[in-house]
Amino acid sequence: MDSIDKLLAELKTEYQEEQPKQQPPKSNTAKSFIPTSPKSGSLIDNLLAEVQSDFAEKDAAEELKRQQELEQERIHKEQLKAKQLEGLKVQAKEWLAKVDPLSPEGLWFETFAESYSSKLEAAIEYLRNNE
Repeated sequence: MDSIDKLLAELKTEYQEEQPKQQPPKSNTAKSFIPTSPKSGSLIDNLLAEVQSDFAEKDAAEELKRQQELEQERIHKEQLKAKQLEGLKVQAKEWLAKVDPLSPEGLWFETFAESYSSKLEAAIEYLRNNE
């Protein structure tokens, strides 16, 4: 606001310098100019507030768009994980059907699977870590 005040002061000074050349100074003229500056100041304040409001709206819209993009990306990743898990389930079922429970791998798996709620869950974890 200091630059606006300086500009207004310069305009006032120029106006007062031109006044004596054109006509005799009137005390009303200087007084009438002073009330105009608060009006123009408030006009400038209103314009600035409007511009700030526009920028705030644009920022809010951009932030909303960014949040929506992040949400879409998160949903896509979850869908991808679910698809991968379904693929692993199919592989795990096939692997469980093929593994010989009396083979070294089958015996090791029996011990490994004890810490899981199901053999399928253990097989999924086993296959996930061995990919």
